[in-house]
Amino acid sequence: MHFKVIGKLLRIETIAAGHGIKNLNRLNKLYGETNWRKLKGICQVKLEDDTILEAEVHWYEGHGIGKKEMKIKRYL
Repeated sequence: MHFKVIGKLLRIETIAAGHGIKNLNRLNKLYGETNWRKLKGICQVKLEDDTILEAEVHWYEGHGIGKKEMKIKRYL
């Protein structure tokens, strides 16, 4: 599902870091080796059908690389 984040991400928390990330080898191969963290936060998202909802989103963030693979985990 494609979506767009509207506004700021709120209540950002780190879920895992370093070797605690299950997909660490895949992330290093795809985007390059760096210090990876898995994070979660709350934001408003705009869906493909122009519906705007509040959702919890998860993503990976690498130092010097930025946010990758953002996905909606649940709607609030």
